[in-house]
Amino acid sequence: MGALLLDITLLGLGIIGATAFLGVAVNGIGNKLFSRGKKDEFIGKSRAYQDTWRKVGGTHK
Repeated sequence: MGALLLDITLLGLGIIGATAFLGVAVNGIGNKLFSRGKKDEFIGKSRAYQDTWRKVGGTHK
């Protein structure tokens, strides 16, 4: 019974690990193939918004 439980646990961890790895790998491949130079579009837009914000937090020492 213990061996069966160990087998099921290892199988579950393997499936979860493979799914997580494949999700990251496929996302990276998709970004490389289909981005067409738009990789930094959202980062650039966020930086453009934040450039107009006031600086807060006191003075620098």
